[in-house]
Amino acid sequence: MEVKGTAIINIPLFIKDRFGEGGVNQWIDALTPEARKVYPASVLVSSWYPLKELLIEPLRKMCGLFYAGDLKGARESGRFSADYSLKGIYKILVKLGSPESMLDRAGTIMGLYYNPSEIKVVERRKGQGIMQISNFPDMDRALEIRIVGWMERALEISGGKQPDIKVTQSLTAGDPLSEFIATWK
Repeated sequence: MEVKGTAIINIPLFIKDRFGEGGVNQWIDALTPEARKVYPASVLVSSWYPLKELLIEPLRKMCGLFYAGDLKGARESGRFSADYSLKGIYKILVKLGSPESMLDRAGTIMGLYYNPSEIKVVERRKGQGIMQISNFPDMDRALEIRIVGWMERALEISGGKQPDIKVTQSLTAGDPLSEFIATWK
């Protein structure tokens, strides 16, 4: 399974924003030798990288170092990632859109970040949507929580107020898919 550089380039940026340059250095020192070859300077936004080694493990390492293992850090990182991408290189995807139109683009957006992946919007109406990820061989709970944060912030950027994302099924719990129920005002 692979992840696009766009999804990982912002992890050291997030850590620097929250914990300073010293935090970035501490995090890099804790990474595997393979990850240290890529972070932070060698990440190319258009390249594909191994998901586990360059997103999941570094994300878990960040949560361990700065959040006492709490996956709240993964959620905050996901929110930061949405800001980075949807206000930057992918801003065309949300320009003049609504939360509902953001959901309509969910499959396209997911495919820009993860390969292979499949996300379907199985229900969409004003103020609510249900999304399911069914093809994601290496799902990890930290990554799932990061996706929750990303979705939450993406809904805000597209005009949704007080978004709430609930994970009702999870690939990490042995379910056949991960299901996210999103509500907003």
